[in-house]
Amino acid sequence: MGETRVRLSIFPLAGAILLPRAQLPLHIFEMRYRALVKDAMARDRRIAMIQPREPEEDDNENPPLFEVGCVGKVAEVEALDDGRFNVILEGVSRFRVIRELDVTTPFRQIEGSIEGFGDDIEPDPLSIAMRGGLFDESRKFATALGYAVDWDAVQELDDEALVNMITQVAPFDIASKQALLEAASMEERSEMLIQFMEFFRMHQATGGDDRATLQ
Repeated sequence: MGETRVRLSIFPLAGAILLPRAQLPLHIFEMRYRALVKDAMARDRRIAMIQPREPEEDDNENPPLFEVGCVGKVAEVEALDDGRFNVILEGVSRFRVIRELDVTTPFRQIEGSIEGFGDDIEPDPLSIAMRGGLFDESRKFATALGYAVDWDAVQELDDEALVNMITQVAPFDIASKQALLEAASMEERSEMLIQFMEFFRMHQATGGDDRATLQ
């Protein structure tokens, strides 16, 4: 992906965040996204993940999109007998939407820019204090949600894998997920995660909804 402007086939999916060098498993069952997978496999194996700003409804199959998403490359694909697919995407680079294209394909396509994100460079490691704070808050967060976690295995993750994992699996609202995706650095993303998890725990403790909404 040497070019900065690219034509991308998009998979809009609320709450599903892909990050550079992270993996995202997907179960593809809708006909238009089956077509998307087939097209991607016949061309460059690229699928661009992006969140819609509002839910898809019967009278609006093309809801407006956030401006930033992440291009993934199909790392693994399993074609099921009934036409569905199990896919694992590996994040390559974030992109910014320039414009949506007028296409005849059943899936949406956009022109995007991958310039300015620096996603081809591995981030600097977290400070010891930041790593410790993130790990401690993630344990409190998991306990609040009643999750059983192999913390020894989590401790073995490198900084980027740890941050990416929490970003992808935590049940934050779509605006918070988007803010995490757009964070300028891993350090900034880690700070946001700590704040979001603390907010979520406080929200749960006061009998709030299952999904925290951060403005």
